[in-house]
Amino acid sequence: MTGAELGTRLRERDLSAAPATLNLLESSTTSDREQAAALLHEVSPASLGGEASGHIVGVTGPPGAGKSTLLSALLHAWRAQGKSVAMLAVDPSSRRSGGSLLGDRARIEFDPADRGVLIRSTAAGDRLGGLAPATRATAQALAAAFDVVVIETVGVGQAETEVADVADTVVVVVQPGSGDVLQFYKAGIMETPDVLVVTKADLGQLAMRTRRDLNAALRSLGGEGPGSTRVLTVSSLPPPQGIEELVAALDEHRANLDVTDRRLRARRAGALLDFAGEHGERGLRAVGGRRAAEGLLEDQDPGLDTQALVSALEEAMQAKMAATEVSSAYANPPPSTSDTPSGSR
Repeated sequence: MTGAELGTRLRERDLSAAPATLNLLESSTTSDREQAAALLHEVSPASLGGEASGHIVGVTGPPGAGKSTLLSALLHAWRAQGKSVAMLAVDPSSRRSGGSLLGDRARIEFDPADRGVLIRSTAAGDRLGGLAPATRATAQALAAAFDVVVIETVGVGQAETEVADVADTVVVVVQPGSGDVLQFYKAGIMETPDVLVVTKADLGQLAMRTRRDLNAALRSLGGEGPGSTRVLTVSSLPPPQGIEELVAALDEHRANLDVTDRRLRARRAGALLDFAGEHGERGLRAVGGRRAAEGLLEDQDPGLDTQALVSALEEAMQAKMAATEVSSAYANPPPSTSDTPSGSR
């Protein structure tokens, strides 16, 4: 099946096309990359007539904070509402072997026979930012078919805020009494979340104290008033506490969000990131620098997908490099073979 056909099936909300879509977008062969570009074109805003309807939720937080347990509870709540859910769990890769355990999927409880659920683990590889190389494109494609698309990142670090450029709503998970608030200040994480979740509310006062600390930290950053970051406490242990309130907070954030603007900025940021990753600083210099590249992206059709935006940057790079070569040739013409050296016959 071609990439265009898979894209058409996603547009028709055929969830059974999702596994083949994931395999195609994760492939690095030349032929598959061409098919992946065709797939992404079919689910681009230009082809859909607007942004994909799925809600892309990014979930990040330190290892051991309880992200997978929380996602299990959220998954059950969403399925109880009749929503289809795709979860993309990004696992860290070994620096020594390059391998990845891909164990996050095993920690999320779900019914394997449930056709309304897709859970996929992917390896982060050597990519900084907490996401796997294909995560961005995969989330954008699946949002055309699924009601909710969740991205669970490797875990918060000082570079792992890339999820904020992909998700509609970003959730940062904190466990009580861990001292994470100070680390979040240092890493700039406090400026990332739309919703902060303190897990293990069953610990009582310890969880409430962490919630107060987070609220105080947000106030110090000016995070008050309408649209400010919500701080919630939840417990995933049966019976779950605060899960319904969290689902409502996520829905409220999405309802008040300018999805078109946020995703347009995400596609442009993703295109610049992919272009720089492929062509490096030399490529950026060829198009006039990062600011010039951003300006070029702003001039493109807002309905283009990320890959099409990358192609626009590459065309601009190639055109300017060709123009530079022509200019250099005129400025430094080769010696004429008809010229006779002085003193020769």
